[in-house]
Amino acid sequence: MYDPSQLRTFLAVAQTLSFTQAARRLGLRQSTVSQHVRRLEDTAGRQLFTRDTHSVELTEDGEAMLGFARRILEAHEQAAAFFTGTRLRGRLRFGASEDFVLTRLTEILEGFRHEHPEVDLELTVELSGTLHEQLADGKLDLVLAKRRPEDPRGELVWHDRLVWIGAERLRLDPERPVPLIVYPPPGITRALALEALERQGRAWRIACTSGSLNGLIAAARAGLGVMAHSRGLVPPGLVRIPDRAGLPELGEVDFVLVHAKRHTAAKSAADALASSILAGGNRLYRGAP
Repeated sequence: MYDPSQLRTFLAVAQTLSFTQAARRLGLRQSTVSQHVRRLEDTAGRQLFTRDTHSVELTEDGEAMLGFARRILEAHEQAAAFFTGTRLRGRLRFGASEDFVLTRLTEILEGFRHEHPEVDLELTVELSGTLHEQLADGKLDLVLAKRRPEDPRGELVWHDRLVWIGAERLRLDPERPVPLIVYPPPGITRALALEALERQGRAWRIACTSGSLNGLIAAARAGLGVMAHSRGLVPPGLVRIPDRAGLPELGEVDFVLVHAKRHTAAKSAADALASSILAGGNRLYRGAP
């Protein structure tokens, strides 16, 4: 009933919220992307996106289609792997940023291990900046991490906004420096938060530094301060800081997959894992419990 090529296009648009970015990811013309989405909407008999000249958003039916599309494509990939007899082997060094600690990345990795049991998968969880450095040094084969919007590296998994979050009961005193809960350098969200406050001329102080997302969340839940975080990954027990607090806009951030520049024996395995992550990207974006 549903064309896999149209479902892949739908997932790419849903994850990037951009027909242009989806076309770039899939190597298609933007008109083809629009045509795929329109045909899928015709097949489903429902509108999957609301869109205008400035934004693209999923409808309620589009949200429902996410899960169906992912499961249909997974079944196609499993059948293809079974009947083509593809057997990937070797060692794959994969790095994921701290942002994904509370998401359902584990489900994607578990599925990959089930499909490719002869691949020795080594997982490194670190700050995005550190992972990019390790990839450049040849210590990793594939990285899933943040990048700054102006950074051209990597294949876009999804595009998001950064927001200020904290405990619901937290109240900021406009006369005192903003208490910040941050990753240590070279954390990307740390740098973007400090740059935004500096542009606004707002005083700040570091209330907590931790290289662990769980450490930052614990500090935020205790009301020690505010932290910059992806809008799509707000942890349970924390809320967005209201606009009346007067904190500056943080801008946008991309989550990307970046392959090692040098071709290694792990390239085929890295390509397969990257495909699994792209197909299941909605589980990451909406994966916080």
